[in-house]
Amino acid sequence: MEFYGKRTPWSIIDEEERSLQSPTRLSFKTNQQVFECDPQLSPTRLSSESIISLLPSFPSSPWTLSPLHPPPTPSLLYQCLTSLHRHDGNIFSIAISKGLVFTGSESNCVRIWKQSECIERDRIKTNSSHIRAILAYNNTIFTAHKDRRIRVWTISISPNHFRSKKIATLPRSKSFLSFPRVQSQQHKNIISCLAYYHAEGILYTGSWDKTVKTWSLSNKKCVDSFVAHDDCVNAIVVNQIDGCMFTSSSDGSIKIWRRVYGESSHTLTMTLGFQTSPVNALAMSNSQNSSFLYSGSSDGLVNYWEKEAMSGRYKHRGFLQGHRFAVLCLVSIERLVFSGSEDTTIRVWRREEGSGFHTCLTVIEGHRGPVKCMAACIEMEKMVMGFLVYSASLDRTVKVWRIKVFVGEKRVVVGEGEKKMEHEISPVLSPSWVKKKLQGFH
Repeated sequence: MEFYGKRTPWSIIDEEERSLQSPTRLSFKTNQQVFECDPQLSPTRLSSESIISLLPSFPSSPWTLSPLHPPPTPSLLYQCLTSLHRHDGNIFSIAISKGLVFTGSESNCVRIWKQSECIERDRIKTNSSHIRAILAYNNTIFTAHKDRRIRVWTISISPNHFRSKKIATLPRSKSFLSFPRVQSQQHKNIISCLAYYHAEGILYTGSWDKTVKTWSLSNKKCVDSFVAHDDCVNAIVVNQIDGCMFTSSSDGSIKIWRRVYGESSHTLTMTLGFQTSPVNALAMSNSQNSSFLYSGSSDGLVNYWEKEAMSGRYKHRGFLQGHRFAVLCLVSIERLVFSGSEDTTIRVWRREEGSGFHTCLTVIEGHRGPVKCMAACIEMEKMVMGFLVYSASLDRTVKVWRIKVFVGEKRVVVGEGEKKMEHEISPVLSPSWVKKKLQGFH
């Protein structure tokens, strides 16, 4: 989504919050270690406010404790590894593949970074700027540009060498004979999202012209085009297990599409019209026994649906509440969901195993503008599951977060039928909130 005009909702955020350079630095030492050093600090003898008041007295550390009240050990730690300030304008898209991170912005260059050091490895220079969407799969990279076309690239990587090659432009370049055909295949407005169905080699593109187009990579042609919504198409995701394609729009609806058997055309199978505000982002989470669809909307909510095993229909299970402004991007990996918002924060949610209930593990602060896009990957270290999360904001920075999740912690969860706000029943405190609260105590 674009932000025009003199003010946006995030601009009214408290000046004190926005002046913070980075999240409050708390100790890597766990609460349990502190309690062992001084029995008087046992959680049975202290209120949650007293425990919170102890946190800033810890020595400085690059790790930030998820300050859930009052755990014997932390359930999540996060660390900002680096913050990359670029002068390419706003950053619209991020993708990860083969140990590399790809970012697209208002410039005509795709910047390529090494994980997790985030050293710039190379760049791909294109003929058109405003790279609105990037999608990476193995050695293939897809980029969508201001000229409403898609470039397809292959990459080859060696320890001391990186090479990229453009293998296609969709639709193909105009010529005198092909001009009418090319014009009919091309989107009439900005391409906002990309999705790729691996098994069939099918690329889906969604646009602000309200349409979805289907491209066959084998013959590099548009094989289907249809009006999907009554307003801009903002997100597309494909269920790689069964090939279902999901689209979301500014008209507030989410639609499920299937390919007609033996054909290239698509048919609408279900409309999830639960939201009343624009739906900006989608994410799919598949496990051995379950399939969940997540949506982020401009009312600040993350709604989620679960696929019923018998009927195959998606049932609305609830919503995750906590963001103050629009949710602009979502990433799902394993049982975690990362939501980036116009309120400049990233929230980390965990789905409880064997249920549709979710816990908000932490609120990550650090950006000074709306979090526009994210990407994530798993990073295992001994017995602790870790994640690398890459977030780009309209403050023109890319931040890299290392997150470690400790399993086995029981938390109050938010699920179907809950009427209270998430932070009222499970107060996940942002670092700036803790700082303000402490100032009030003193």
